[in-house]
Amino acid sequence: MKKIVIGTRGSRLALYQTELVRSSINAVAPELEVEVRIIKTKGDKFLQLALDASGDKGLFTRELEQELLSGEIDLAVHSLKDLPVELVAGTCLGAILPREITADALLGAYTLATLPEGAIVGTSSRRRVEQLRLHRPDLQFRPIRGNVETRIAKMKSGEYDAIVMAVAGLRRLALEGEISQVIDEEIIVPAPGQAAIAVHQRADRADLSELLHKIHCPRTAREVTLERNILSQLGGGCALPLGAVCHINGAKYHLRTFYASADSSQYLRQALSFDESEAEQQLAQIIEELKQLNTPCHG
Repeated sequence: MKKIVIGTRGSRLALYQTELVRSSINAVAPELEVEVRIIKTKGDKFLQLALDASGDKGLFTRELEQELLSGEIDLAVHSLKDLPVELVAGTCLGAILPREITADALLGAYTLATLPEGAIVGTSSRRRVEQLRLHRPDLQFRPIRGNVETRIAKMKSGEYDAIVMAVAGLRRLALEGEISQVIDEEIIVPAPGQAAIAVHQRADRADLSELLHKIHCPRTAREVTLERNILSQLGGGCALPLGAVCHINGAKYHLRTFYASADSSQYLRQALSFDESEAEQQLAQIIEELKQLNTPCHG
């Protein structure tokens, strides 16, 4: 193997994340030529789509998966939270890189405490809306689409008083200066897999599996596997109002979850710690409790 081709979306954030993967690969295989190829996805082409309403589990990934299966690219780089929990047949995750801070952030001139009553907050995530509404029921929420820079520009033009985005993406783009508050995970539980970068490959490429094993982060993989297991049990990759974040310290697991019912009348928030040996039993109990809210997921 002398050369590999990595497929990615074309946003500045996607390209930055792909460069992290490329540089990690070249650090362990300096002789390998690595080409980056930009592929447009449905989510990039149809910016008017409301993310939570689309019901499309592969909005930002399907075209990359197709190129992977056809052999046009060897690897695809994804933000793990965008990748459906059920991978396309014949593919697997070859590596998950060490992840950034998992929290969400408020951007603009205000903190959650100082936002004026009735302020307009931009987010297309029902997970964020449901949790912020519990903290500040007076706020108004409006959808927002576009890449990181576009969203910030919309806020600065006066369309929104504040917007909510993941800290990780802002840090990767050196835009931490736009953050007015890193939101505590007690207030907004992050999305499953948030801040993790995944490298997707065909399952029959043992040579790539061997290479990617060298850049894989086992701890991050254990954390996000648990988070995505919860997502899978509750209906998969559509935009559920689900937050799930796991932090592992040694053999200790620290897990937070949030889930809202379909009509927003009920919610369940959990925070618990358990040993690695108890993880399977604890996870089964958590999922059973979350399922009691019975939020349907179509699509």
